Amino acid sequence: MRGAGGTQGGEWSFLIGLMMMIAGFYLLLSSIVIDTSFGFGMRLYGIGGFGITSGMLMIPFIIGIIFIFYDSRKYIGWILCIGTLVALIAGVLARSQFRFSQMSAFDLIVILVLAFGGLGLFLRSLRSNPL
Repeated sequence: MRGAGGTQGGEWSFLIGLMMMIAGFYLLLSSIVIDTSFGFGMRLYGIGGFGITSGMLMIPFIIGIIFIFYDSRKYIGWILCIGTLVALIAGVLARSQFRFSQMSAFDLIVILVLAFGGLGLFLRSLRSNPL
């Protein structure tokens, strides 16, 4: 009988490791707080002393939409729209701040043991084990 990953044995290591990983990474990701200072008046990029806000990025996006609906075979409209969306996503990510919520050292150790211990068990179950 073939087990986890097509190898012999390891079904229990696979299931326990998977459950530990899911619980650990869920707890780890749920303890991260994300703050952002994004808005249409926020300065995203600066060129010299001139600041480009996210509201200003909507102008080339609108022009790109006009070009796409006028003639969708022209690449300039697609370049404007995709470039503006990439710039907006990069600006939002650059303005985001990640931090841990307040927790004790014991909580953090339990979360890390669950997440990465489960990952170790999961990977070990995929390795071939002679019985």
